[in-house]
Amino acid sequence: MENSRITEKPAGRKPITTTMHKLSELEKVFDAIARAVSRGGRVYWVCPLVTESEILDITATEIRYATLRERFGGIVAMAHGQMQTESRDAALADFQTGRAQILVATTVIEVGVDVREANVIVIEHAERFGLAQLHQLRGRVGRGDTQSFCLLLHEDKLPPMARKRLSLLRETEDGFLIADEDYRLRGGGDYLGTKQSGLPGYRLADPEKHEDLLPMAKQDAVLLLQRDPKLEAPRGQAIRLLLNLFDQRDAILTLRAG
Repeated sequence: MENSRITEKPAGRKPITTTMHKLSELEKVFDAIARAVSRGGRVYWVCPLVTESEILDITATEIRYATLRERFGGIVAMAHGQMQTESRDAALADFQTGRAQILVATTVIEVGVDVREANVIVIEHAERFGLAQLHQLRGRVGRGDTQSFCLLLHEDKLPPMARKRLSLLRETEDGFLIADEDYRLRGGGDYLGTKQSGLPGYRLADPEKHEDLLPMAKQDAVLLLQRDPKLEAPRGQAIRLLLNLFDQRDAILTLRAG
């Protein structure tokens, strides 16, 4: 597929300061939120679950909402996917207009929410989100011309891989770098199947080591299919043999259908 890159932010946007905080430092985070609110800021607080789970020891959205509501009063609103649409839309509207300054939410805010005045986002149990999703969530702030902050709340004892992921997010806002690292950590899945993560079963190539060769392979494949779309010429028949050897039956069926 053809692709293009947008390498610059819109004019006037400032870098987002990203920091990591242990859950045992929650009181300090509350104090930081209080300071932001006192200056007229608006705050997203993102939780990974809606209600308490007996399996996962994660503070649920509704519990965190109750905690913040008790501390900050009526300026706290809540939005999640299990709410009635009217109630959720009303909460989002209150946050957008400033009637609410703190919005406790699940990942329903990940896309389609544009509040320029929002300049702080707290992501609770950030270690349980993927890198790409964390980057997407962080993009909810920094949409105006004021300094914005992303606070990554995590378990006190982080596994090395989780710490590496969160540290990378803290160090860069480069979405391409983050996507590359996300690919290396999670894998790209099976392009011709249904597997959405894990490294594909390459027999000859390593997608990381041979990254520069992939565009050349693409150009060669496009040229081959333009000249011999059904792979009937000698080289095309050799490609068919390779597809069979590498068990790429779906690709062969696609050629037959074409």
